[in-house]
Amino acid sequence: MPDDRALAALAASSFSLPDLRDGQLAGISALAGGRDVLAVMPTGYGKSAIYQVAAQHLHNETGRPAVVVSPLIALQEDQQDGLAGDLGDQAAVTINSSHSDSEVEAAWQAVESGEATFVFLAPEQLAKQETVDRVAALDITLFVVDEAHCVSSWGHDFRPDYLSLGNVRERLGNPPVAALTATASPPVRDEIVERLGMEDPLVLVRGFDRPNISLDVVRHQEDRGKRKAVLAQVAGLAGDGHGLLYAATRRDTEKYAEKLAAEGLRTEAYHAGRSAGDRERIHEQFLDDALDVVVATTAFGMGIDKPNVRFVVHADIPESLDAYYQEIGRAGRDGQPAAAVLHYRAEDLGLRKFFSTSSPDPERLLAVLKVLKAAGAPTPKSSLAELAGFPVRRVTGLVNQLEEAGAVITGKRGIRLASKAKLPALVERAVELAEARQRVEQSRLTMMRAYAETDGCRRQFLLGYFGEDLPEPCGNCDGCADAAARDVQPGYKAHDGGGAASAAADEPFPLQSAVVHKEWGPGLVMRHEDDVITVLFEQEGYKTLSRTAVVEHELLKPA
Repeated sequence: MPDDRALAALAASSFSLPDLRDGQLAGISALAGGRDVLAVMPTGYGKSAIYQVAAQHLHNETGRPAVVVSPLIALQEDQQDGLAGDLGDQAAVTINSSHSDSEVEAAWQAVESGEATFVFLAPEQLAKQETVDRVAALDITLFVVDEAHCVSSWGHDFRPDYLSLGNVRERLGNPPVAALTATASPPVRDEIVERLGMEDPLVLVRGFDRPNISLDVVRHQEDRGKRKAVLAQVAGLAGDGHGLLYAATRRDTEKYAEKLAAEGLRTEAYHAGRSAGDRERIHEQFLDDALDVVVATTAFGMGIDKPNVRFVVHADIPESLDAYYQEIGRAGRDGQPAAAVLHYRAEDLGLRKFFSTSSPDPERLLAVLKVLKAAGAPTPKSSLAELAGFPVRRVTGLVNQLEEAGAVITGKRGIRLASKAKLPALVERAVELAEARQRVEQSRLTMMRAYAETDGCRRQFLLGYFGEDLPEPCGNCDGCADAAARDVQPGYKAHDGGGAASAAADEPFPLQSAVVHKEWGPGLVMRHEDDVITVLFEQEGYKTLSRTAVVEHELLKPA
């Protein structure tokens, strides 16, 4: 095992990190010693330092590089620039579609010669067999997956290209993996570990509480009043600094941006329908303080590390607390006061339900299986799409569902059947799992609604969702402010009072304890409030249960 003092000295000398934060050195040491690491930390906490110091240490010893999988070109370039500043221009290279063939070849040669320590790749690059073969020849020291929540279909930013990364890692000889994410509730963490084939990983969860961000919800009865209130509030907040306004649809981002511009604010609408050039320009302008407000869909923000964002306002309710936490976490990274405001109208939940519904398609699943059976051999995804008559993107989703059901396997030469069961039975299993995912998605939306409608401390609610207990109300949310005005104590009131009650010796179902329900199976206790217990079930998602009913009818048992 490497010496922790030597690793800390390397962090100080090469990366200008004389004072490592809680969890960083443990993660660096584990990776350098060959152990998998899952780091769940907010942007700005220092997740990247964990793999960077470990990779540099291993490169100094072996001359071999580390691969970093990152979903956005802008993120790759930012990290490359940072490493160039710390270690020199040749320390890191990026291989992506924005570079010419000659630039890509020069990057490969820098890595293969041992000059570069880091090579940044997009997940779609690793879908190409020639790329995987070339990486395999490098005998890499680390396989780093940034924005790792994208690997999880529980995650709020799931990306199908990420699902193959576990297979890619296996084809590379299972090097130690570092999975990094700024937000991951317990089921997302579990799926990241499973999907990437991590064995006995060191799981580091740090820094979820951001006490400098005030949390508020403004409730509305009708849409027109909500829109006026959003515009008025953003215009007011923009007087004190830069911020983000999130809206559910592309059309709404354009409308809000137009009206804010009419108020004299420097503003732009950002969504996936805009050109890559426009998106990059807006990104750079925002980072350079040339915009007061960016009005965006969730397409904007991943990896944005701008310290002086003073507010994040949501004009519409997000699909989950995972998404909401990551979006509001873009505020106040300089540690100064910042505001997170959700404008909530119960009727907006219907739009979110529409967005989150992705019904399984038994006919198409069966069609894919029939093509694979007829082929009798591994079939590349492009060939499978052509033979089935579906777009490649659609086939990716279908194959993901079938792979999760154990019906197919994706290997070096393509996709093949993995089971000798009858095809309709395989389809039925895939549909069952997809429907379970739908139930989970709907339950996550229910938890988002519960956050919006709680009268207690919102920070206690939010942290509880991520498995962290905040014993005392935060004093920096509208729930606490309302309670102070009424001169009552906000927050958890399980049994006779504060959050500590949940951990009392007489509590049969303490927070984070494993339980079993006779109908819904195994689950994890996530929250207590008054007579309500919230449990996260593996197949059903989040359920709220009456404590009285649970005790009277013995609905739950300790696992």
